[in-house]
Amino acid sequence: MRKEWLAALVQQARLNKDIYLLVGDVGYGLVEPFRDEFPDRFINCGIAEQNMIGVATGLAFSGKTVFVYSLSNFVTFRCLEQIRNDVCYHKANVKIVCSGGGLSYGNLGMTHHTIQDIAIMRCLPNMTVEVPSEGWAAAQATEAIAKMDGPCYLRLERDGETVLPLRNEDYTIGKASTFAHRNGSDVMLIATGGIVANALHAVRKLKAEGIKATVVDMHTIKPLDGDVIHSANRILTIEEHSIVGGLGSAVAEVLAEDGGARFRRLGLNDCFCHEIGDQEYLRAKHHLSIDAIVSVAEGLIEE
Repeated sequence: MRKEWLAALVQQARLNKDIYLLVGDVGYGLVEPFRDEFPDRFINCGIAEQNMIGVATGLAFSGKTVFVYSLSNFVTFRCLEQIRNDVCYHKANVKIVCSGGGLSYGNLGMTHHTIQDIAIMRCLPNMTVEVPSEGWAAAQATEAIAKMDGPCYLRLERDGETVLPLRNEDYTIGKASTFAHRNGSDVMLIATGGIVANALHAVRKLKAEGIKATVVDMHTIKPLDGDVIHSANRILTIEEHSIVGGLGSAVAEVLAEDGGARFRRLGLNDCFCHEIGDQEYLRAKHHLSIDAIVSVAEGLIEE
C-alpha cells in the first residue's frame, strides 16, 4: 500500500511543481524516488514531528501542497495540537499520511498500535479522512487528495495486504465502493481499511449458508456516504480501530439521526491492546477474524 502511495505521489509531483513531501526521519527504502527526483521539494524534518507539522503549515501558507509522512502514532497523537491549531483551524493544504494504521505494527506493542486515530481525525473541523483498503485505492486516494484543497488524513497500512477487486471502480472522495450482491442483500458489511479483505472472505462463508451479503468499502470516513447506509436494513460495521468514535460510530450517528437499519459494530473494545503478536493474531483476539464477522452477521439476520 505504501509503495503505491509513493508512486502516485511522484506522478502528481511531476504534474504539480508545488507538491512537497516532508518526513519524520522514516521511510528509508520507500521515499527515495521522490527525494531523488525532487530534492528541492523533499525535507527530512528529523524526529521532530510537531515541528514538521509547523513547517508543513508554513509551506502551505506560501501556496504549496504539502504531504507529511511518518509512522501512524507519531504523526497523529504526537502532533494533535499542531494539526488542530495550525492545519485545521487555518484550512491549510496539508495532507497527513500515516504508515501502520490499525494493528499493522502488532509485534511492536501498544505504543505502535493506532486504534484511536480515525476518531480523533474525524472530529477535527475541515479535516477529510481517507482509509484505503489496498494499494490501488491508496494510489487513487493520493491523486484525489493532491487535487483537493485543504487538510486531509490518509491512513495507510503496511505492505502485503490482499489485492481486492476494486480496480474497475471509480474512486471518489465521499463515495463508498460497493461490491458483492449489490441488490437483494440480507446484510450489509461496511468495512474500512485492510479489514475489508476479511469482510470479503466472510461473504463467501455466508453465501455457503444461503446468506447474501453486500460488502461496502467505506474508504472515506469523513465526509461519510450516507446514501449507501440508508440502502440497507441490516448493517454490520467492521474496523481495525476502537469501537468508540470510528467507522461504527459514524454510521451509528447517521442511523440515529435519520432512522433505519438493524445495526451492530465490530471493532476493538474501549481498551488498550496489551497482547503482542502479528496483525492477524491480534485481529482474532479482538473478534475481527473472518469467522467472527460471519458469526455476528448470522446473529444479526436471526434477529
